[in-house]
Amino acid sequence: MSAPQDFSEEELAQLEAEMEKLTPDDILIQSLVTLINLGARKAGLATPPGEQGPKRDLEQTRQAIEGARAIIPLLEERHARELAGVKDALSRLQMAYVQLSGGEPQAADPSAPEPPKPGEAGPAQSSGRLWVPGQ
Repeated sequence: MSAPQDFSEEELAQLEAEMEKLTPDDILIQSLVTLINLGARKAGLATPPGEQGPKRDLEQTRQAIEGARAIIPLLEERHARELAGVKDALSRLQMAYVQLSGGEPQAADPSAPEPPKPGEAGPAQSSGRLWVPGQ
């Protein structure tokens, strides 16, 4: 990368004009998309079939997922409609991560209380901690 003194006055003026147009949302959206794409690469999902891609790194995949998940709430209020596709891609990446990491649903804990049957009160409701309209 060139040092600032290597730019001409015209180039500096152009850079300043571009920076003036940028918003934090622009940077957050770009970062969000970059994290999802990087996570997919680190999971080995971006390698065409039959080609040897970079070594899979599920820890970096997890970190990219967590970073993307942290950014979404910052954008959701103003860009909910535009985020639908990005959130879908993140969901697919999360599912792939769980499958690749061998994550399976936790086996039921034999000491855990049995879930209530339909029509019965659950533990919070029967303890009085849950407000139920009309009760």
